[in-house]
Amino acid sequence: MRLGVLDIGSNTVHLLVAEAQPGGRPLARTSEKSTLRLMRYLEDDGRISDAGVRAIVDAVARAREVAEKEGVDELLATATSAVREAANGADVILQIEAAAGAPLQVLGGEQEARFTFLAVRRWFGWAAGRILLFDIGGGSLEIAGGSEELPEIADSVQLGAGRMTIAFLPDDPPGDEQVDRLRAHAASTLAPVAERFAALASPDHVVGSSKTIRSLARLAGHPMAGWSGTERMVLRREALGSWIPVLSRIPAKARRELPGITADRTFQITAGAVVLHEAMAALDVEEIEVSPWALREGVLLRYIEDLGW
Repeated sequence: MRLGVLDIGSNTVHLLVAEAQPGGRPLARTSEKSTLRLMRYLEDDGRISDAGVRAIVDAVARAREVAEKEGVDELLATATSAVREAANGADVILQIEAAAGAPLQVLGGEQEARFTFLAVRRWFGWAAGRILLFDIGGGSLEIAGGSEELPEIADSVQLGAGRMTIAFLPDDPPGDEQVDRLRAHAASTLAPVAERFAALASPDHVVGSSKTIRSLARLAGHPMAGWSGTERMVLRREALGSWIPVLSRIPAKARRELPGITADRTFQITAGAVVLHEAMAALDVEEIEVSPWALREGVLLRYIEDLGW
């Protein structure tokens, strides 16, 4: 069975097409992505602007064309924080469903964390023991932890890289003063979250699973011992912290020349680095491993399970 997962996030519209079979690992076939940065389309009253809605609908329509060409049997469309929180979200959802030709599941922040945790658990396996997860999107940061397939605690806070760039790092480059303001905001936001997660036993693995974290790992991380390539990367908090002053003092166009920083991440990678660094500090984490599986794979895995195969 060929399935498509359409993830309408705060930064991108991303289609993943994969082959699914009973008892087997989903095999990715096609990945199609459109960069939107929806946070820039948010108006003062919380609505997504007309231009933003058109950009979403156009990207969804292109993804649908790809899905049809790939012979997708079922398209699973999901939307996360930007659509979820928009004042005109109900109208935007109707337009997305019309463009996708499929119903849209709007995920709450805790749902995002749970789906992503499921994907990470499957990637690392049961032998990984207790997992603590960080996932940074454009609009929110998800944190989840536990020893089972679903987390014991899952939380979501509005510390996404796109949202924080607009709110705290408006200049290019932002400089140290703006970064310090973001640090303080992230630390105060994460303090109550850290208190809740302190009730959990110490994790066996701390994992990061978003494109932002993968980019930062390629910039400041290193392969795990005995591995090569990008599938098993480790990012230390100390190394990440040393890069933040560099990122904050060079313009976005210059960040494209850095390893791992793609063009669609240049504007918000500094905020992502600050938020991740503060999250690691708040939960007393020295290093994280990087998972190639995240929300889209979690949605796919849950759907396969619901089929009862």
